[in-house]
Amino acid sequence: MTAPSPDHIKSITLDESSIKKRTSELEHERTVAMNDLIEWNYFAIPGAQGPYDITLSTSENRIKFTARSSSLAKAMTIAVSLAPLRGVIRDYFLICESYFEAVKSGNLPRIEAIDMSRRGLHNEGSTLLTAALEGKVAMDSETSRRLFTLICVLHLK
Repeated sequence: MTAPSPDHIKSITLDESSIKKRTSELEHERTVAMNDLIEWNYFAIPGAQGPYDITLSTSENRIKFTARSSSLAKAMTIAVSLAPLRGVIRDYFLICESYFEAVKSGNLPRIEAIDMSRRGLHNEGSTLLTAALEGKVAMDSETSRRLFTLICVLHLK
């Protein structure tokens, strides 16, 4: 793994007031996504330079990225509609519930089949997120996947 470029997220915080309920599985997903994201990511805002401190929140059917960096005179908020992601988020939560139940039962073939579907929805969500942020943020697919996970955590009501 190479060192991150200057354009990366150095810290990420979730607006805890946006999260209504949390399961141990959801908390695990959040922790893994945040740790992986900080370990390596590519995240660039046109006209600014990282590294960035990001706060992720939801408000009024929007996902908000509030970025701070030494190159920004004040915090910059990038907001995008949750509408294009809503169906994928709903389906992702349903498949995750099935996955967690399958893990508890120990049925390996079922776990593998559900996990393949879960990865497919996760890829679809990250692709939609990348498209929603086009022109506002540049990021690689792994960064987008991890951010999609965190958006799902915030979106759970």
